[in-house]
Order: sequence, then structure tokens, then C-alpha cells
Amino acid sequence: MFVVLSRFTIHNDMVDEVRAAFHARPHLVDHAPGFIGMQVMSPMELSAEMWLVTRWIDESSYRTWHHSHSYRESHRGIPKGLKLVPKSVEIRYFDLFAE
Repeated sequence: MFVVLSRFTIHNDMVDEVRAAFHARPHLVDHAPGFIGMQVMSPMELSAEMWLVTRWIDESSYRTWHHSHSYRESHRGIPKGLKLVPKSVEIRYFDLFAE
């Protein structure tokens, strides 16, 4: 299994708006070939820090999704005016080999 972990921190006071956007997301990724699941979370002590974990059957499925029109379309719900802490965005790739 291929896992992608994305982390970012909200710079302005838009935590509630970002959470609402994730709740209202269009779920386009749910139908992407190879997609298994997604979780979005924040550390209890730092609600402005968001962690997005997606799971895929393989890296190729993720890369195909990431370069698709649906990927770009799925990001249209990002709240207007959202600012992120500079250099807070991190994307990591994992090979999940045991559970």
C-alpha cells in the first residue's frame, strides 16, 4: 500500500472554514482508481495544523490522480483568503508494508 501524508499549518484564523471545506468536499478522490481511503486530522494541542493521509493501492494510482483534472477540481473548495504558514507544507510518501 502507498500512503501520502500532507501537513500544513493555517496562518490566519480560518480553521473552522478549512474544517467545513473538508466536510463539504466533493469526494472526487473517492472514485479514483486505486484509492483506498482518506483521513484529515489536527493535533489536539494545535488545531491550525492539518494532517491529510490518503491511502492507495500503489504509487501509480496516486500519481495518476495527482495529475488529473479531478484533482484540480477537488481543490476548488479551498476557502477564499486562506493563508498558510510559510514553509509549513510538507508532503511525505510511505510504503505501508505491515499492519
